Amino acid sequence: MPLESSTTEPAAGPGACLAVSGASGKTGWRVVQEALARGYRVKALLRPGSLVPEGLQGAELIRLELGDQAALEQALAGAQALVIATGARPSVDLAGPLKVDALAIRQQCAACRAAGVNRVVLVSSLCSGRWLHPLNLFGLILVWKRLGERWLEASGLDWTVVRPGGLNEVEEQLEAQGIRFSGPDQQESNSIPRRLVARVCLDALESGASIGRIIEVTSAAGVEPLSLAQWLARAPQPV
Repeated sequence: MPLESSTTEPAAGPGACLAVSGASGKTGWRVVQEALARGYRVKALLRPGSLVPEGLQGAELIRLELGDQAALEQALAGAQALVIATGARPSVDLAGPLKVDALAIRQQCAACRAAGVNRVVLVSSLCSGRWLHPLNLFGLILVWKRLGERWLEASGLDWTVVRPGGLNEVEEQLEAQGIRFSGPDQQESNSIPRRLVARVCLDALESGASIGRIIEVTSAAGVEPLSLAQWLARAPQPV
């Protein structure tokens, strides 16, 4: 299924081959699960030492280091889209965010171009680019996340950035949570279940109108139930 850059045609959909990097992470494996449930063929990209979480049955598991460009290009061959769900984890290595949230994004963009993968959705973070923020005590993570976003924006690929608020593991009564969508730098706090973030990523992937947009998402009970497509139809065009 060819990818479209039109703002009216879906960018990808069930039956397409989707690659998911960071597939062993708490958000990544949910993206894989949700994609399989929608009928995608999924390539789950995992680091060599990662444990395989439950629920990835049906996905093609591919172990590699993101810094191995040849292996990354080979893994992406045949895929029609990529969801980047990689993210630095707290550690003593304060260069981790630079490596994972910036340099690895640039490497994945280059591999996408080489492999002919045009469509990319990146899971980033609310407040990306902020200097004065407590999260930056962990290796300036928000600064490097914004640099990774910028490299994606400049890549020539059809991109969407999803910036979730604080991520939680809630799996029950998700239908009671309304998603609060906004453009960049409109939200500063609040949280959202990882499962809903995974669904938003796939909704974005399937909407040509999301291409070239930064979309911030949080959720709460009582928020007006609104789909991404409905929000995109109302939202002003990005400058």
